[in-house]
This record gives sequence, structure tokens and C-alpha cells, in this order.
Amino acid sequence: MTVTARRFTTAEDGIPGFIAHPDAPGKHPGIMIIHHANGVTSELKIYAAELARLGYTVIVPSLFDMLGILANNHIGQGIDLQKKFTDPDFLGVISKGWNYLVGRADIDLGRCGLIAYCMGGRLSIPFAADTPAVKAMALYYPSIRDEEVTDMRPRHAFNLAKTLKCATMIMYGGRDYISTPPVQKKVWESFVANGAPLEWHFYSHGNHGFASPDTEGYQPDLARKNWPLVVDFLERHLKAVA
Repeated sequence: MTVTARRFTTAEDGIPGFIAHPDAPGKHPGIMIIHHANGVTSELKIYAAELARLGYTVIVPSLFDMLGILANNHIGQGIDLQKKFTDPDFLGVISKGWNYLVGRADIDLGRCGLIAYCMGGRLSIPFAADTPAVKAMALYYPSIRDEEVTDMRPRHAFNLAKTLKCATMIMYGGRDYISTPPVQKKVWESFVANGAPLEWHFYSHGNHGFASPDTEGYQPDLARKNWPLVVDFLERHLKAVA
């Protein structure tokens, strides 16, 4: 299947980021990729194009650009930017990205989901709690901490995960320094409590960022082995759903 893959801009498309979609008529399942703290990096564009070849329309909105931090890339800026903007700030622009996706004429509204990384994985949980149209989400090492609720982060994933109805796949490593294994256990318990389909992949040798080349934790062999699991999850919960 041939695909179109291109950068999109606020001026021409309404939001900034990247899109990949099949060059085929009809309606397709839709996926929004919510990026990590390094922004819309090259590997996310590659993942989007690979999914488009499988029949999905995929967008990767640039959250930082949408929040007014304009740059060719945001590598290394994410820690500071997460201190500058609140979760409601981020969720507002994630919603704009989602509205762009589901507003496209080529999207099957009943088959839309998320893939998210690190910061994006954590933010996907409140977003999915607020957005019943999310049918499935695959979360790479969501950066959840065992921390108090604050004005910056007013709703904790431990509580929100218990309310979710969508199918979820979560991938963590035993060497994750943000969501350590004791925190991961609480995440697991919260998702199990919601009764929705849950797939949990734990790699004892895995780092935080194992699928992200612009991080020190990148493990290319693990990223390559894990990718077919994500594709299979999406096939069952989005693409194959009538």
C-alpha cells in the first residue's frame, strides 16, 4: 500500500505536526501518536508511516508548538516545558489534535486510538478518561510517579486508570528510573481495576525510553522486538473491529 506522509502546519492545516495516511479510498482507522518530552522526533514519523502502510491514518501533533514553543525540534527541552505548562494546558492541545484526526473525511470514527510515549503516555490517561471515543491505546513507559496531586497535575493516573473503558497495552522496563517497578505495580493495579482489556509487557532489562533513539535509554533490539506486539494489539482492537 502506498502512503502520503508529510509535515503539516498551523497555517495550512490548522495544527502543526506530522501526518501519514494510505493512498486509498474509503474510511480508515485513526491513530494519534502523543509524543514524548523530546517532541515530534524522526522515529515517530517513521512509526506513523509504517502504520499508514498497514491501513491507518496517523497524526503526530506537535504539542509544544501548539503551546507556543516554536522550534525545529524540542529535543532536551521537555523537562523544563513540563514545569512551565499544566496538565490542563497539555490536554487542551491534545484535544485539538484529536479533533483534527476525527474531523477528517477518511476516518472511521468507531475505530480510533492512541499510541503514546513517556510524557505522552502519562497524559493519555486523563485524555482517555475524558474521551470515550478512544477505543484503544498503547502506552510506552508512561512517566507516572507516585506523587501528590497539585495544580500542575490535578488528577493522578492511579485514580483515573480505574475509570477507563478502552483496551490498553502498557510497556515498561525494569530499569525505568521514572516509573520504577513499585510504581508500575500501582499502575497495573489501577488498570486491572477498570475491567477493560489490558495487555502488560514488562522487560526486566528494559530502560525508560527503550524505543526512543534520542534518549540515553534507547535499546534498538528491544524496540524492534516490541513493535510487532503493538501492531498486533492495534490490529485486534482497532483495525479488525467491524
